[in-house]
Amino acid sequence: MLSFFRTYAPYQYVSLMVVLLIIRLPFLVSPLPLLIPELNWMLVGEQMSGGHLLYRDIWDSVSPLSGLVYSFLHTVFGRSQGALHAAATVVSVFQIVYFNYVMNEREVFPERNFWPGLLYALFLHLSFDCLTLSPVLMSTTFLLLAFGTLIKQLNRQGVTDEVFEAGIYLGIAALFYLPSAVFIVWASASLLLFTGATFRQHSLTMFGFGFPIAVTVLYFYLNDSLDDFNRNLLSSVFRVKQYALTDYRALIVSLLVPIGVAVLGFFSLFNTTNRYVNFQQRCQQIMLFWSVAALLTVILMPFLAPMGFLIFVPPMAFFAVIYFQNTRKRWLADLGFLGVLALMLGVFYQGALGLIPGLDLGRLSRLQVQPSPLPANIQNQKLLVIGQDLSAYRNNHPATPYLNWDLAKYDLRNLDNYEAVVNVYDHFRNDPPTYIIDRENVVEKLFQRAPALAAMYRPTQTAGVYQRK
Repeated sequence: MLSFFRTYAPYQYVSLMVVLLIIRLPFLVSPLPLLIPELNWMLVGEQMSGGHLLYRDIWDSVSPLSGLVYSFLHTVFGRSQGALHAAATVVSVFQIVYFNYVMNEREVFPERNFWPGLLYALFLHLSFDCLTLSPVLMSTTFLLLAFGTLIKQLNRQGVTDEVFEAGIYLGIAALFYLPSAVFIVWASASLLLFTGATFRQHSLTMFGFGFPIAVTVLYFYLNDSLDDFNRNLLSSVFRVKQYALTDYRALIVSLLVPIGVAVLGFFSLFNTTNRYVNFQQRCQQIMLFWSVAALLTVILMPFLAPMGFLIFVPPMAFFAVIYFQNTRKRWLADLGFLGVLALMLGVFYQGALGLIPGLDLGRLSRLQVQPSPLPANIQNQKLLVIGQDLSAYRNNHPATPYLNWDLAKYDLRNLDNYEAVVNVYDHFRNDPPTYIIDRENVVEKLFQRAPALAAMYRPTQTAGVYQRK
């Protein structure tokens, strides 16, 4: 397979798309399970498309541009998991084509071929949760654009003002996925160590990075929701950790092969130093710095899942290409790639389709939306779910801003505070839920603190469920 993609011809872009579609073809027949993050993103999009302002009217930690995309998708397609997967495929195609184009157009490797795009396409399939339109996937697109702009500067006599463009891309990436903001350190270090950038050009990079963020802050300021923006997004990245969704075993298994091949590619550089010109060596160092920056984002992830590690795909694909190019015997490189392909797709399809009955490996059970605990007659109703489990929203609609329980705790776990009780009462008055599902045992205390709310609801036969009178 590597031998086929060694040919450098435009028609190979079509071949890359065919490979991508073949890998994803089974999911046209067998739909993927709905994931909790997907449901959360669809609920955010539904609320935003209904005129609610993110962070003020919707307490969630999704980044603003991601929320805007989900709102657009809901406006066009409604609450559709298929729309998320289709949009993710479009974004994936762009990343594959752009990554392959940059590697060949800038001559980052000694040979021009379609291996970069092939390995990028393969590594996008760490697990079936990587097929959805996650904030990480969207953010990585703009990180790639920043990388393409940065390495353009390495081949020139002097750095140009295009570094402002790289800063813009990094700022937009952070607005899609806030932990990506650490990549401004990656860009600054790359310019400082590998280019002759002046203080003015460093300042342009920082200004470009800060400009879209400043516009976003101004927008929320003008809408009198700057405090909400700070609490629900900026502060939450350090405090909101949904570790209950983490499946460490599935994560390790899905990352083992691509990281292993990338590490082998990195170490193969020590035996083939003379093969690479100075520009190519600096590109390798920049990609190594990317890996370090990506590691820093792990600390800021709200939960650990394979989809969060899509930000590692560019450096993994980059060093994997080096590994296969430095394998002297072609047949051995082909055999090695087929082994990597079989192992990765085996883990991928086992997780998505459960090919081996009884083996739960890669199924991401904690990340899947479970059957709703509500009675079957509660459909298309406005709910408030107090707790982590969002499954009740699958066939219903959220009411009040308290979508994310980790953020809702600011009010609902602080009912001895007069201001918190007033906030809760105001939110109920503005957007009253028909049903309250209390999984954290806070409603009784809330009713004690706000008798007006107690008069509006009565308990049902289902424990922890209250219905509006």
